[in-house]
Amino acid sequence: MKGTKVFTFAMVPAGALDEAPDLSRSDDSTWRAHSAFEKWLALLFLLTLPLVNPVIHGDGVGYYAWVRSLLIDRDLNFENEWLAGNRTFTESRVAPGGRLTANHYTPTGHVDNQYSVGPSILWAPFLTVTHLFVVGLDHFGAHVPADGYSPPYLLTMAVSTVLYGFLGLCFSFRLACSYFAEKWAFLGTVGIWFASALPVYMYFNPSRSHAHSAFTVALFLWYWNRTRAGRSCGQWAALGLISGLMVNVYYPNAVLLLVPFLESIAGYLQSWRAGKGKERLPGRLFFGNLVYLFTAFLALLPTLITRRIIYGGAFYFVYGPHGRSDFNWGSPVFGRVLFSSDHGLLTWTPIVLPAVLGLLWLGRRAPQVALYLAATFLAFWYLIASFSAWQGGASFGNRFFISLTPLFVLGLAASLSALESLLRQRRAALLLAGISIGLLIAWNLAFIFQWGTKMIEIRGPIDWSVMARNQLLIPGRLFSAFPAYLTDRGSFMRHLEAKDLQEVRE
Repeated sequence: MKGTKVFTFAMVPAGALDEAPDLSRSDDSTWRAHSAFEKWLALLFLLTLPLVNPVIHGDGVGYYAWVRSLLIDRDLNFENEWLAGNRTFTESRVAPGGRLTANHYTPTGHVDNQYSVGPSILWAPFLTVTHLFVVGLDHFGAHVPADGYSPPYLLTMAVSTVLYGFLGLCFSFRLACSYFAEKWAFLGTVGIWFASALPVYMYFNPSRSHAHSAFTVALFLWYWNRTRAGRSCGQWAALGLISGLMVNVYYPNAVLLLVPFLESIAGYLQSWRAGKGKERLPGRLFFGNLVYLFTAFLALLPTLITRRIIYGGAFYFVYGPHGRSDFNWGSPVFGRVLFSSDHGLLTWTPIVLPAVLGLLWLGRRAPQVALYLAATFLAFWYLIASFSAWQGGASFGNRFFISLTPLFVLGLAASLSALESLLRQRRAALLLAGISIGLLIAWNLAFIFQWGTKMIEIRGPIDWSVMARNQLLIPGRLFSAFPAYLTDRGSFMRHLEAKDLQEVRE
């Protein structure tokens, strides 16, 4: 596209779709610019690694159980994993005699593990190497427990989660660079990285699925966008494999399948309107769609097989307490999901507002892409608004929307580009954008500190006046709490766990 720098290795020339990215200007300066911004992202990644919290907590017990049980116990009986969970996780699951309560077993005799297998698929390569390393150390007398819970395993799990989250941000950055200047893509990436709910689930709660979800969705959208101009059968197959992995990681990600569906519908309509002379296009497109569906099904087999083993049915998808899916399709709470003090998306993470509105500006540059992404956001919003537990329990913000991280990065880059067009002064726009994003990041990190240290209620609605007053206290408390988090993390987390357990009991 005119006036937009793009990756020489990531895009294809404009072809069948008129707003596909343009690679005609693949000069060295474009490559150097991208390298510079990506180096800054890599530096931020390295500087934030000490924040990694190697702990398995809450829902993470279920996500991690798949890989731990297969790697260590070589089965899918999760009693050991459930009994080893943190105290707030086991409180309602373990009877006084030290055994799981009967209602936590399925008709097949397995523990009711509703959590997706995808994160364990992504952890597996790293944890397998770690397990072999630990077993080797034990052979030489190191006596490191090869139980899946000793420090090497937990650190591997946590660092690999952060790595996946970072890769998701990199793919999001590249996607944004396809349509907007690198500086806006960079600021959009950094803004969503630190001013959304993502850092909580990259660093503080790495055993949950959200950072992996952001990675797979970003990979999916980046690759879909890269191959839009004319997708070969091999590329349809690759997109199908990515799609299956994306749903393996987090079931609501199936909403993203709207993107290739709507794209294909548009392709069929375009071919039909073209009339004669285009007869071969529908055939090629239809065959590509079949290849896509087949490979997506193959990639989804880990979920289908494990559903069959645990629940007795390959398509038994549940997402609710005790194997019950609670969706109120006829009465979604759209407004509460966005604006409630009980983990509303926009009230807790306001940077998402300009990110969503940015899709309107994207529509001026790439109307079809904007339409597909807007439809995806609306469908995802409807899905979460229909879920009875839309608040996400003790979530920071509305964590379900972390899946849409690449969409938000692209939308925020679009809003920043619109700001430049409005002000017509690059320096003024850059200064205003930098200050605004910096303030949103500072506010969000202070809010995360409040949430993480239980200065506010982590379940249910919060008192905004209390929250706002607490924000002024954060600098003083940070000086005492942050060193403890870095140097004595075990004691620090046990203290927070005790407070959380007391809140649950009350």
